[in-house]
Amino acid sequence: MADETFDLDAFVAGLPKAELHLHIEGSLEPELMFELARRNGITLPFASVEAIRAAYAFSNLQDFLDIYYQGAGVLQTERDFHDLAMAYFTRLNADGGRHAEIFFDPQTHTDRGIPFSVVADGLLAGMAQAEREFGISSKLILCFLRHLDEEAAFATLKAAEPYLNRITGVGLDSSEVGHPPAKFERVFKAAGERGLLKVAHAGEEGPPEYVWEALDRLRVDRIDHGNRSLEDAALTARLAAQEMTLTVCPLSNLKLCVVNDMTAHPLKRMLDLGLKATVNSDDPAYFGGYLNANFVAVAKGVGLSRADLATLARNSFTGSFLDEEQVALRLAEVEAYDAAFSG
Repeated sequence: MADETFDLDAFVAGLPKAELHLHIEGSLEPELMFELARRNGITLPFASVEAIRAAYAFSNLQDFLDIYYQGAGVLQTERDFHDLAMAYFTRLNADGGRHAEIFFDPQTHTDRGIPFSVVADGLLAGMAQAEREFGISSKLILCFLRHLDEEAAFATLKAAEPYLNRITGVGLDSSEVGHPPAKFERVFKAAGERGLLKVAHAGEEGPPEYVWEALDRLRVDRIDHGNRSLEDAALTARLAAQEMTLTVCPLSNLKLCVVNDMTAHPLKRMLDLGLKATVNSDDPAYFGGYLNANFVAVAKGVGLSRADLATLARNSFTGSFLDEEQVALRLAEVEAYDAAFSG
């Protein structure tokens, strides 16, 4: 059981925090999916919002990806991508979020004829509006789809060139098993040469070896997921020594059967081992909860203390790609909030 000496829900609700693992296409709620389908004259293979939600019963990553790519088909115009971003930031604001580093999958859209510029301009407009209206800062991370080849990734990096001053980094997502990070070593090197930071999904369904490859072959600045790192003591020690941030996604792990029950989630063990873990929502429209829901679910499941939760919030800022001055300001917010809550 979680620590009962404090009000968990109330503490999480106001806790300043950042989200570092959020696929913007995965925040497409069924209601918005239907609205965009109507707007763009698209017929969905679902009769209702309820029918879509009923389809969100996944047994593995690939089951999820199949419906994820189908849903993304309603995103057609710059306005659609703007509205998608603003819907997410509205929820993040309600959850006390101060900063987000959002993934987008340009290949999901360019492969169906949507220009890169339509996707990027729409998302960037939504990000700018969120900063004006909510004071939420954000950064954009371009993800390569790992089930496609490296040549396609290079083509995407080239398409992104006019936007590289507004894109912070590159990532690697989609089907993990059978698509090791080393497959994309050359394109990650090219991205680094262009001044982009690097992250990669590794150790969600894939083995610890994929995490080693992300570190040594891709030279990443952050590991997305990383759960299976705990199977390798030497890897765990290295991640702790390097203070490598892990962007952990509790409800995603449960929904995709990475863990069978939230009481079995490794987050508490990660913290106890000195790993720099964070809490994130991944694809919240599909996995049943945004940022605060993930904090509360895992805290209740594994018994996180208030100190643990404050550590997770600090990690979310120190593990972000904000500059030192911005990180210091956000950390001061966490300390002030924690002190006021105890008072």
